[in-house]
Amino acid sequence: MLLPCEVAVRSLVPALRSVIARQLTQTYELKQKDVARLLGVTQTAVSKYTRHVRGTVLRIEEVEEVQPAIKEIVASLANGGMSKYELVTKFCVACEIVRQKGMMCELCKLSDPTIDVQQCFVCHSGTHFCAAKIEK
Repeated sequence: MLLPCEVAVRSLVPALRSVIARQLTQTYELKQKDVARLLGVTQTAVSKYTRHVRGTVLRIEEVEEVQPAIKEIVASLANGGMSKYELVTKFCVACEIVRQKGMMCELCKLSDPTIDVQQCFVCHSGTHFCAAKIEK
């Protein structure tokens, strides 16, 4: 069984990076190599994010509730006002929002077909230990 955070690393984190990379390159006209440095990934990864080759499993750009967190991340990265620790915190906040919306349930079920998504309330409980520790 994969933990929800493991599923997020494979699906949600790339989706977040994809949206952020596209906004940084399109809205702020940053170069891919600069976006790669800000996100801690390779320039090749940024290229794949901007061409919708990577980070397409979840359509988080359609989740209204997560947009403020994404906009804050993008603006702060573009203006040089976010440390890597703050970036991690904001990623966890965005992840929690998406998880509470139930967007990862089917992905968790794909990773472990024995999971009954109707009975699982892990992501809906509002008790995510990584986010709880970060917020304090």
